[in-house]
Amino acid sequence: MRTLSTAVLGGAVICSLAAAAPDPSSINAPAGAVTLRSQGLHGYIGFSHEKLPAEGGYTAGMGFYAAVWPLVDQPLANFQIGLPSSWIQPDNSDNRDKPLAPEGTLARTWKARGPTWSSVFQTIEGGLGYWAGNHFRYGPPKFSMNGTPQCYDYEIGSPGWSFFYSNEALPDNRLGIAQLSNRLLIPPDALPFEGNPNGEFLGYTWMALPFTDPTPGDPPTGDQSWTCFLSAANFKGPIAYYIPETWSKIGKLFDYPFLYGRGLDARPGIMGGGAMEINTVPCFESQDAQGTTYSKLPKLQWPVDAQGRAYLVQEVTYYSKAALYDAFKAWRDGGPACSGRFDQQGAFKPKLNTRTTRYDQAGRKLVGVERAFDTRIFEGNVWGLQWFTNDVAANGLFPQFYKQAGEERVAVPASAVPPETKLHAQQFKLARPGAPYTSPATGAWARPGPKSGPFTARLADGSLVTYYWYRFVDQPSFQQYAWSEAKKAKLQAFVEKLHASWPIDRDYMPPPSRGKLARLDPGLLVTPPPGMEVGYVPIVTRQEKAP
Repeated sequence: MRTLSTAVLGGAVICSLAAAAPDPSSINAPAGAVTLRSQGLHGYIGFSHEKLPAEGGYTAGMGFYAAVWPLVDQPLANFQIGLPSSWIQPDNSDNRDKPLAPEGTLARTWKARGPTWSSVFQTIEGGLGYWAGNHFRYGPPKFSMNGTPQCYDYEIGSPGWSFFYSNEALPDNRLGIAQLSNRLLIPPDALPFEGNPNGEFLGYTWMALPFTDPTPGDPPTGDQSWTCFLSAANFKGPIAYYIPETWSKIGKLFDYPFLYGRGLDARPGIMGGGAMEINTVPCFESQDAQGTTYSKLPKLQWPVDAQGRAYLVQEVTYYSKAALYDAFKAWRDGGPACSGRFDQQGAFKPKLNTRTTRYDQAGRKLVGVERAFDTRIFEGNVWGLQWFTNDVAANGLFPQFYKQAGEERVAVPASAVPPETKLHAQQFKLARPGAPYTSPATGAWARPGPKSGPFTARLADGSLVTYYWYRFVDQPSFQQYAWSEAKKAKLQAFVEKLHASWPIDRDYMPPPSRGKLARLDPGLLVTPPPGMEVGYVPIVTRQEKAP
């Protein structure tokens, strides 16, 4: 059984799946009786930064370049660790005492988050990583969008599905992401990479852009469409955005007008930092002949240079509306064309800071990890890890073996683990392909429905994706809203201009100051059919194991 657990980093909530209760140590077990546990490692290897300027309004966008590498050398089952990622929330700091989580929502049961529940109200999270719910693991990490619009009652991770938690597409009224790119597929199991990246960088930035005007209805809805921009070696540009109503509908649904204007559709965004969230990691436990417990973790690796440095995050940048929003809105309203490039006059790069991470294993403090490596801010305002061990010619390795000492687990070398524990030979279970992701042939997926398809694409993760071409405003996520024909026509015409004007080889984010860019899986890249070069988008309808 799994339960939802949360932790806070830099003012942002981290939400994840964890085992329901700590696993007790083996007591009076015979030597060499090996047990597999589910809470092998937990912690947040993170960074934060100096306070943003009070003036400047750097709340309309935020992003960075994060390293991409295979944290594990094999695709493991029941394994979840995020690579460097962030969390964005609406700024509700003016509210000191009134609940943002209505009665009846999941988050409202987390009493420790009161009295406002602001940290578990709404978030944009996701990023790079490995998730326990991934259906198609292949070694390297993946990139996923993720949002929690309703106090963690449900999550949205792609234009059709939740965050790997269900094989079936979300109900029509919970779809929230609009596919924007007409050149890149967004499969429900997240975006894989080409080859075996080893410390190359993926840039991603969330920008609040005005695709539509604010509306004064019930509920009122702001104009902020949080749009995900990627910067990879073979693809650059926006891929999708959260429809503003995704965030505003909660106030109407729970008959709670206090929430009107408090969601990510209308409020400034705040980030506060980022982290590697270490969550679901298996471990083996066994005792020696004297009854002392030892444990073994999977091999966790980081790419390092000759000095033992792993560069993980660079170019952390916050943006005001002057960076893109203003020019974007002027273009939408008939003004001069907007290139999409982020204007650096509306950008601010804060000074990063970090601190030593605390780790635990089934609730027991891990001791000695800091002797192997620690977090650092390197020259150029780059966040990463510094290894102190001598043998880092290829990779920096997380300590793999631990010895019980009182209430703590102490890192020990493999040579110090007694042979009778049988831990050295233990191999962790590999992941197998999961069930297909499916979508209905009714409702929003069928009315108005696609204009062309089906088409298929084989991906590097061993899956086969089926997709159809929809007219932009006909895609499933929009069909729950009774928009006027005039509003849909205006949005459709603007997206056609964007498709015609924004190529996938332009630098929208400024390039990174160091390192190379990672390459997305070429299987994700598509070309519109003849006659559908602008104004149409590829919508994934199924993902399954490739034959």
